[in-house]
Amino acid sequence: MRKGISLIVALVLTISLLAACGQASSTDKGAASAPKGSTKLVVYTPNSEDIINTLIPMFEKQTGITVELVSAGTGELIKRLQSEKANPYADVMFGGSHALFMGNGDLFANYVSPNDKDLMEGHRNETGYMTSYVSDASVLLVNKNLVGDIKIESYEDLLNPKLKGKIATADPASSSSAFAQLTNILLAKGGDYTSDKGWNFVGSLIKNLDGKISSGSGAAHKSVADGEYIVALTYEDPSASYVKSGGPVKIVYPTEGAVFLDAVAGIVKGTKNEDNAKKFIDFIISQPAQDAFGTQLTNRPLRTNAKLGSHMKPMSEIKVIKEDDKYVREHKKEIVSRYTDTFTKLQK
Repeated sequence: MRKGISLIVALVLTISLLAACGQASSTDKGAASAPKGSTKLVVYTPNSEDIINTLIPMFEKQTGITVELVSAGTGELIKRLQSEKANPYADVMFGGSHALFMGNGDLFANYVSPNDKDLMEGHRNETGYMTSYVSDASVLLVNKNLVGDIKIESYEDLLNPKLKGKIATADPASSSSAFAQLTNILLAKGGDYTSDKGWNFVGSLIKNLDGKISSGSGAAHKSVADGEYIVALTYEDPSASYVKSGGPVKIVYPTEGAVFLDAVAGIVKGTKNEDNAKKFIDFIISQPAQDAFGTQLTNRPLRTNAKLGSHMKPMSEIKVIKEDDKYVREHKKEIVSRYTDTFTKLQK
């Protein structure tokens, strides 16, 4: 009898253990395949705090995805992506120039957002791997309190003797915005980057600078806003911020034409969070994000129907000329060298 009872007890225990093992096995399997979708996204960005503090919370709230930001200079971030190429940490590079991405296309995965079709012509994703989200133009920033009756509507107007020594600009050899102004001028005044007509104009402009070069791009536009100079060769973003905040300045888009250079974003090749990365690219050119760029911020949006604040002139009212990105990227050293030689000779 006792033997029979013992057998029954043993059998019950065995069944219980098997059931428990089955449950444990089922639980382990569920844990292994548990969350299918990640809620993380690592973003490398050189962008300003204003852009980050406006756009990233919008994206996180809309998607439920948590963004880990790594902020640094564009060159530093590209070097990091190159060193991590075999095992990328970043999912998205949010910011950088068209030319820089073109020179590092092997770092980025192909993806064309469904929203890309809503961007302005000439700013859509033609490479397959980089998406333009804002653009910045070379402009003239004029101090309204100092300009008086001096007409400043074009590059040509900068040769006015009344402006000698009163034009702020940085050195194209060390400032990306000053280099962009130089190539804009060569294209606008000479038709290309090598013509004597364009370079002769650059020489005349250098003479009117009277040897005065700002320490950097920030110093150039600030000196006009602060009333130290009448006009600056600068770019749209900081200029629009002065206008937006009610500063005594106005933005002039040269009548010969302004070049707009895009800031772009791309998905890092080998990303661990590809779906989330795609959602981010979709987001930055979505209607809400593009409206934020044009109204809350001072970056020119590229969506055709994006809203603009009063601090920004509609693109349709600006004469736009197109940069030859490939040529400029491949001949930058030659252009800078010619400018430096010209500047040096005219100081003697």
